[in-house]
This record gives sequence, structure tokens and C-alpha cells, in this order.
Amino acid sequence: MNIVPLDAARLLRLAEELAELLTDTVDGGASVGFLGPLDHAEAAAWWRDRSAAVAAGRLTTWVAYEEPGRVLGTVSLALPDKPNSTHRAELVKLMVHRTARGRGLGRALLAVAEEAAGARGITLLHLDTETGSPAEHLYRSSGWTPVGAIPDYARDPAGVPRPTTIYYKRLAAAAVPPAG
Repeated sequence: MNIVPLDAARLLRLAEELAELLTDTVDGGASVGFLGPLDHAEAAAWWRDRSAAVAAGRLTTWVAYEEPGRVLGTVSLALPDKPNSTHRAELVKLMVHRTARGRGLGRALLAVAEEAAGARGITLLHLDTETGSPAEHLYRSSGWTPVGAIPDYARDPAGVPRPTTIYYKRLAAAAVPPAG
């Protein structure tokens, strides 16, 4: 299994494969911001729209693939643009294809994002996930702390309002040499 960061050009080249991952995730019932059934063209367009944020440095995205290059998972960090929040980031769109679940890929993607965040000097990550979802076990067992749940925060792929739990994790930032 290979996990690599995507630049904007590679994200655009992989938009169709990433769209297949996104539609599979939604079809599997995961609440990742879309209602089902999700049209492949709509999913590909959504991924293409992310390329500008990647190019601008506001979004860092990793993709997991097996040879000969089939996309099986992804995770992103959304980086704030405000001067008072450069120490934190939001973990977004952790997705693993249903055919690849149960092999530790979600945990590996999470670890890559956490390590990269720490290397950037980010000391606080946060995320939200559907309360009671399988993702909650991953986050809790990986040291994330639940803050609380918001009722009816987001609709699941079937359109049913579901509660969402907010999590955070403190990171040890890599030592950054002083300027000068």
C-alpha cells in the first residue's frame, strides 16, 4: 500500500478515481457531506474543485493506492487562513473504499495526516464525524478526544438528520528552527 501527497495536477489526473472512491463511500452509508445516490460526474467535479485549494496551500490531500495504482483511500487537512489559527487544522474526508476496509488503511491514513501536521508545526487537529459511526472507534482508539455531540447536525446519505460528534487531538509539533 502506498500513501502519497497530491499536488493540484495529480489531484486533477486522479479526479475520476477519487470520484469512484467518494461514490463508494456515500453508497456505503458514510456521512461525508453528500446525499445518495451520488452521481459520478458530480463527485469528479467536486474533486476537481479541490485542486485550487491544494494549489493555494489551503488543503493538503493524501491518496492511498495499491499497484497498479487503484485509489483505495484518501484523507485531507484543511488549513486555516487566519493568523490566529495557523497552529491548527481540520481533518476532513477520511475515506476508505469498502473493498479495502479492515486492513488498517484508515489508521494508516490518519497517522500520515497527523505526522505531516506535526511536521508543519500544527499542534491541534479537529474533526467531526457521525455519532455512532464506525469512524468513531478509529478516532477514539487513535487518541482523539470527543468534545460533544450536536443533534441533527448533518443528513446521512439517505437524507436522515444524524448527530455529529466533534473530536480534537493535540500534537507534538516538530522543532522549528528560529528565524534568522
